[in-house]
Amino acid sequence: MQVSLESAAGLERRLRVQVPAERIEKEVASRLASVGRNAKIQGFRPGKVPAKVIRQRFGGQVRQEVLQELLQSSYSEAVVQQQLQPAGGPRIEPVSMEEGQDLTYTATFEVLPEVTLKSLNKIKIDDPDVAISDADIDTMVENLRKQRAGWNAVDRKAARGDQLTIDFDGTLKGEPFAGGSAKGFKFVLGDGGMLEEFEKNLLGVTPGAETTFKMKFPKDYHSAELAGEKVEFKVVVTEVAEQVLPELTAEFIKEYGVESGALEDLREDISKNMEREMAAKRKAAARAQLLDGLLLTNPIDVPEVLVQQECDAMRNEAIQRMGGESEATPAAESFREGAEKRVRLGLLLSAAIREYKIELDKDRVVAKVDELCEPYENPEQIRNIYLQNQQFLSQIQNMVMEEQVVGVLTDLATVTPKRMAFRELMELPG
Repeated sequence: MQVSLESAAGLERRLRVQVPAERIEKEVASRLASVGRNAKIQGFRPGKVPAKVIRQRFGGQVRQEVLQELLQSSYSEAVVQQQLQPAGGPRIEPVSMEEGQDLTYTATFEVLPEVTLKSLNKIKIDDPDVAISDADIDTMVENLRKQRAGWNAVDRKAARGDQLTIDFDGTLKGEPFAGGSAKGFKFVLGDGGMLEEFEKNLLGVTPGAETTFKMKFPKDYHSAELAGEKVEFKVVVTEVAEQVLPELTAEFIKEYGVESGALEDLREDISKNMEREMAAKRKAAARAQLLDGLLLTNPIDVPEVLVQQECDAMRNEAIQRMGGESEATPAAESFREGAEKRVRLGLLLSAAIREYKIELDKDRVVAKVDELCEPYENPEQIRNIYLQNQQFLSQIQNMVMEEQVVGVLTDLATVTPKRMAFRELMELPG
């Protein structure tokens, strides 16, 4: 078999493959002989049909089968011979398939890029150095109180943190617009539930007040009809209410799972939760910085076939999240940027696995399963179900392998402690 390789643009490769006619004829003859041993043709005893008759009756069909199989098998042989790693299936174009002649065809496909990781020490990671203070815990306790807060109507000017109940009607160029009117609508000033400009016009209003104001929607507003448009609102304030926080009684504390009802136990429980959240946030932040740095310092070409596959996969994920396909479902091409990033990262992480000979830590897989099962009422039962579900187990194995790779690469990166407050790390409102 003769094979010649041509490089095309980027990662595309083209093989020209020539399979000798003798190989084809030998395979055809072998199959026809096998057919002849079992063929039932009127006028002949089984196994006694002349070879000429067998060839006349079955030769064309057998030849097509042989040619199709040789296209696949010879392509695989050619890829191995040329030491190529295809990223997807080939586009095969026959050149010659005539009887008595060599089988000649071209196979065009993309190959995986050759990746050697570099500049890992140039990847910079800021590692948050955070100490949880009593003030941080105080804030969390206040948040718990706010979750159970009540509201008392007041007769004064509205301030930030007050709850307003309003009736409003909005018009765009003098005409009502979708979502622009409501009655008995409640929101808290300063919580971001409404557009900042809308809230700004209602600071200082009093119960029973009527006001009219104009405002402009942001250019990036989610509704194309309203984005960047000037509108007018007429608002009637039916109530201004101030927040009333519950007392930190034993009954209140028990509602959050602290059986003793003691404030110090609640604070300890909150502190432990904050530590867990902080550890997860630090881990996620380090991972994000590492992967971004890996992409920046190791630019590589990616096969288009893999990008298209990832676009389709991301679109299917979107369809599942949306509960089914609809007119609002984005086209696969709209996911291209994210798909390219996923493919590029996948190739870089695979290179790291090969380069640093990273093997899956089975104990970490079991520990990860235990971690995921811990919140359930019967964790051992759920654990057994998970361990027997190969699809779920594969997902966990991939997750653990990525954690291992990220750990290895993080050790090679430049990590710098960065002092910051808990609120800053957790991106909590000021």
